Amino acid sequence: MGNREDLLAGARKVILERGVAKATARDIAAAAGVSLAAIGYHFGSKERLVTEALSEALGNSIGDAMEELIDEGAGTSPLAGLTRLWNGMPAVFADNHEAMLASLENIVRIVRSDEARAQLGDQLSGAYTDLAANLRAAHPELDEAQADAISRLYFVLAQGLGVLWLLNPGEVVADGDQLAEAVRALAGR
Repeated sequence: MGNREDLLAGARKVILERGVAKATARDIAAAAGVSLAAIGYHFGSKERLVTEALSEALGNSIGDAMEELIDEGAGTSPLAGLTRLWNGMPAVFADNHEAMLASLENIVRIVRSDEARAQLGDQLSGAYTDLAANLRAAHPELDEAQADAISRLYFVLAQGLGVLWLLNPGEVVADGDQLAEAVRALAGR
């Protein structure tokens, strides 16, 4: 790995151990085995490094798990795929508990920074695009607009249900069967 990748890994390690507020640039550089100046060189600031490290970590771990669950629903209806995905998400949340806590802490920092909000906004469009592509592969009957709309719904559900799961770990606020029933009711079926 190069210094940039070492810094991302070091930031994730320090943040998961201490939380975002207590993660110092010096601690991150030490965990990465690089100089403090490397943070400025590769990321411009500790804040940009933290945003990217957490977004990448959660995007990879939760995003990859969501994609696997979507793939498992291939060959079924999109509604059956929704049920399968959301019945599997509590295990994904449990596997990513500490990273989700750090991400929640990071959201407050992002909301207070125009630069961090812009950086995250750029990353969100990529997340929607990736999810939509995975949905279209699993459910080829969906057109681009439908896949995009569903990907955004999935993202919103992941954020909301993830936060609620963190507040009461292990309790499922709404499972896939309940969400599917809600969608059927909204569609008038």
